[in-house]
Amino acid sequence: MCIKFCLALIALTVGISAAGQQETKRVITLDDILNGERISSVALSHCGRYVLQNYTVTDGPKTTHWALVKDLKTGEQARYDSLRLEWMPVTEALLLHQGDSLQTLQPIAGTKEVIARKLPKGRITMSPTEDYIVISRIKEGPKEDQDVFRIWEPDDRQPGWRDRTWLQKWDLKTGDTLTIAQSKYNSYLEDISADGTKILVSSPRTRLEKRPTTVSSTIIIDAKTLKADTLLKDEPFLESMCFSPDGKHLLVRSSPEGFNKIGEHIKPGQTSSMIFQVLYMCDIATGKVTPLTDKITQSVMGFTWSKADNQIYFQAEDRDYQALFKLNPKNGKIEKLPVKEELVTGFSQEADKLAYVGEGVTNSFRAWLLDLKKGNTELLEDTSAKLLEGIELGEVHDWNYTHSRGETIYGRYYLPPHFDPAKKYPMIVNYYGGCSPTGRTFESRYPHQLYAAQGYVVYIVQPSGATGFGQEFAARHVNTWGEGGAEDIIEGVQKFCEAHPFVDASKVGCIGASFGGFMSMYLVTKTDIFAAAISHAGISDITSYWGEGYWGYSYCEVSTANNYPWNAQKMIFDQSPLFHAPDVNTPILFLHGMADHNVPVGESIQMFTALKLLGKDTAFVAVKDQDHHILEYSKRVKWQDTIFAWFAKYLKDDSTLWDAMYPPLDL
Repeated sequence: MCIKFCLALIALTVGISAAGQQETKRVITLDDILNGERISSVALSHCGRYVLQNYTVTDGPKTTHWALVKDLKTGEQARYDSLRLEWMPVTEALLLHQGDSLQTLQPIAGTKEVIARKLPKGRITMSPTEDYIVISRIKEGPKEDQDVFRIWEPDDRQPGWRDRTWLQKWDLKTGDTLTIAQSKYNSYLEDISADGTKILVSSPRTRLEKRPTTVSSTIIIDAKTLKADTLLKDEPFLESMCFSPDGKHLLVRSSPEGFNKIGEHIKPGQTSSMIFQVLYMCDIATGKVTPLTDKITQSVMGFTWSKADNQIYFQAEDRDYQALFKLNPKNGKIEKLPVKEELVTGFSQEADKLAYVGEGVTNSFRAWLLDLKKGNTELLEDTSAKLLEGIELGEVHDWNYTHSRGETIYGRYYLPPHFDPAKKYPMIVNYYGGCSPTGRTFESRYPHQLYAAQGYVVYIVQPSGATGFGQEFAARHVNTWGEGGAEDIIEGVQKFCEAHPFVDASKVGCIGASFGGFMSMYLVTKTDIFAAAISHAGISDITSYWGEGYWGYSYCEVSTANNYPWNAQKMIFDQSPLFHAPDVNTPILFLHGMADHNVPVGESIQMFTALKLLGKDTAFVAVKDQDHHILEYSKRVKWQDTIFAWFAKYLKDDSTLWDAMYPPLDL
């Protein structure tokens, strides 16, 4: 079905090449999105001479991995298939953990040397001094009768929740092993100091009676004596951390509510979003904590404190971009780095170089090398060029509007290839599905360029509650459950249609997943401007989601902070789409993985049932054995085609594909 449909979508456009020869291009198809070779990550060696480039190759249900090592000085290269490699901290050699042995690998020559044998199972971290490793091991929790058993806590429903992670130190010279941390709680390795003398461990525990329900202790362990000192005891809102190069400070990522809210900047009456992240610096000797990024609008993602230049490099959500920044810890100055990608997905900084991988609205993944001293950038790899060879994409433009309350709401739109402004086009609207903005990805489970290739204008709106636009904007997600955000979307759609006469305002559809799936349901209880809606893994009743999903109650710490079914009945009733099902007049499709542990499938079932009882136009398509994301290749293809078919039926008045996929049954 997919192959026939994709072939039917291919439209050829004729152009003239520079040589005067006629050339043809086609529009992008689902096969282009799902298959092919992509660079996935890059890592620089300690001195910055070599770069390790990791690739993923997808061919239908089969996925393989390989790596390329480049000598940036000589240009020599070496390929390694199906090996998971990383760099040694100081030696210009690769580290290979294979079976129960640990080996070093010369980057170009490929010669190996075994440095440890008969290792226990676990994740290996090499110390910066290369004389010992830390092994993160798993201790299985107590077992019970598998047919009739007691659930001790809400999280006890999750497979493996009773298991515990503990840490072991392995001396590479003597082979001696010592337990670093083992307790009734998990122990996670956060970092090892540059001189190898201190090991940084976090140990989270659950406390269900108070938000946040998880707190974490930060422990510094002497690598020689194994003496443990607790620096932070049961601290809330901690996410991740590392040592400063001199080992005197910690760089900590936490929400604005962390460290007694010293980095919080929101309006009175608001609660900060736990998803928005700030960097803090903690003095180990005095315990003093200083917020570093609290005054900027960006939400921090990955970070590193460079041993080469003592600067902090971090990746952050910057509106719908993901950008890179440099922070001087001495004066707090923050500088945005000049990167070539709209969405940086990962980076590596060593010596005077920074390598990164990213994508954008009109390109797939590419890798770049930035010289931090000279400021020039070199292209390391462009797998996008091969993937998009012979393909014509539609144009993408930013489009922001001034909301009736006087502030800017950001967005962008995609035009179909061969766009004709004199024509009228149907439109698909997409919005964020959690708290992060709808980023400028090229390939995702909701591929905007693919929708555009099928003849739709695609409008991406960033409503209230998205991170990357400042703490106050992100805090609007908390205890609102669509209120405010829905109004931003509705007003944005109306103003977009008014400003762009090539959009057929009577043929506008909307789609979202997870919280975005909830938003699809919520929107159609509030407005009739949409001709069709799709909710994937959406939430219809805040109370049932709060209690049933594996992470329902913990996600509600973000979205329903300090509010529960017993003290927020009005909010739950007003904002849960299920209680307003009679107000729905828009045909809505529910998609859901039957094994979804995040948002249980009942959230779609109960809204679908309500609409069927009310005689509304609706459909429900379930995907067997799939969780929150539809990952199995053949099922994802049919799931994606289902989306195309629903929109074609209601936005193009063409039910051909829908009827072919789901023909009427005589029941």
